[in-house]
Amino acid sequence: MCTPHNNKTMTRVLSVPSAKASFEQTTIERRELRPHDVLIDIKFSGICHSDIHSAFDEWGGGMFPMVPGHEIAGVVEAVGSEVTKFTVGDRVGVGCFVDSCGECEYCLGGEEQYCTKGVVQTYNSLDYDGNPTYGGYSQKIVVTEGFVVRIPDSLEMDVASPLLCAGITTYSPLKHWNAGPGKKVAIVGMGGLGHVAIQFAHAMGAEVTVLSRSMNKKEEALSFGADHYFATSDPDTFTQLTGRFDLILNTVSANLDVNGYLSMLRVDGTLVNVGAPAEPDQYSVFSLIMGRRSIAGSLVGGIRETQEMLDFAAEHSITPMIEVINAGQVDEAYERVLRSDVRYRFVIDIATL
Repeated sequence: MCTPHNNKTMTRVLSVPSAKASFEQTTIERRELRPHDVLIDIKFSGICHSDIHSAFDEWGGGMFPMVPGHEIAGVVEAVGSEVTKFTVGDRVGVGCFVDSCGECEYCLGGEEQYCTKGVVQTYNSLDYDGNPTYGGYSQKIVVTEGFVVRIPDSLEMDVASPLLCAGITTYSPLKHWNAGPGKKVAIVGMGGLGHVAIQFAHAMGAEVTVLSRSMNKKEEALSFGADHYFATSDPDTFTQLTGRFDLILNTVSANLDVNGYLSMLRVDGTLVNVGAPAEPDQYSVFSLIMGRRSIAGSLVGGIRETQEMLDFAAEHSITPMIEVINAGQVDEAYERVLRSDVRYRFVIDIATL
């Protein structure tokens, strides 16, 4: 059923009233369609570790009540009068942000995530009119068409949803730092981000090594395309892999022995962080100086690159391993993520909301 363009849309959501509170089913109002807006009937919404950091207010600045969710897969239900990219019935996705200035050098270069005015995040953010944004733990969402991507027909929507964050978060740095034939790439962490990163790095042609705390995920890592697997709980690992890698992609949200990982880099190698621990890391500058090494970070990707990532995933049959849950299981899912008790990504079936 299409919502009339001159009406706002009421939609059921899962929200947290305060930091670390349990989820509640409530109702919010989505804005009425503007000329370039798309109304999306959400089918699936992935759970990202960022959702937990935000809902627990571990990064500060939490806006409550909060509706998390930035891994959104759904179907276009209605479009504004000037929408040209999408029509009713299209399979679409929304990732980590829903607006940017469109005028700065980064927006013009297709890297809206670094917008100098400040990108409008999908939730826990203020839009340019000063209204709070609410995310994908919701039946419906209204997003301007420039921040909506198309989900290829060969990707099922439940597995496509985590690609909108976990996928682009790992694809973008692998591409930027030239993972490919002849490059030795290590993936730190075999979780929601890591298991997707392995698949992308392998499909790009790199030699892929997984660095995980224990050996218990070795067979799965190899099945995702890893060439080698080492346990970081074994001190010999760091000695054995000294000076080995061109690129190390750190996907974990916990503090690491940064100096130890830097020692594994070749001259001119880079340690790229996409996991974001709540506490600062520490390292010795000599770990950088002695090998002209770099520490870097990466924040998802722009809309153009997100579409490229989805198309690449479809072409190479890259899919996250997921566990689909109903709307009443989100609190339990958060607890399980914190216990590392998920293989490897939870996805909420919004039909149960």
